[in-house]
Amino acid sequence: MKHCIKIMFVFTVMFSMVSAGDVEDIKKQIMDNNEYFRKNKRGADEYSNLGALEFWSSGGLMQKVESNVRPELYDYVNLDVKHIEVIVLVPKKAAVAMYYSEGSMKPKNSAAVGHYLTRVTRAYVKEDGQWKVRASHWSPVMGGSGTSQTSLD
Repeated sequence: MKHCIKIMFVFTVMFSMVSAGDVEDIKKQIMDNNEYFRKNKRGADEYSNLGALEFWSSGGLMQKVESNVRPELYDYVNLDVKHIEVIVLVPKKAAVAMYYSEGSMKPKNSAAVGHYLTRVTRAYVKEDGQWKVRASHWSPVMGGSGTSQTSLD
């Protein structure tokens, strides 16, 4: 039994060492991309070369977002991200981040959202040394609103 506990401890330490930096890198990227979004009123280049599947906070059907096409432009963006947690699935290759996004925004050609408050889950993969989004799920928190957008079309 002691032997099994020692082996489990060694594997835990090894996994921690191998995934060191992944959590911090993804958290920093989320914060940096949010700052880019606020400043430029459009999303940063954060999608996988394969694109991503998304469920938007406005509801509706699953959306396929191409890697080189940012679907949204905004008249204004005032969002903060909070309570970021990252789970490394495969060190240096795949991870999931969960956090909250809160604030206000107005997508171009859509209604303003005065109290945007959503839970966010995003799957990340490492491509060419950078973490890229492969899937996202945005869901409103009670008392908050999702976006007013409904499709890419």
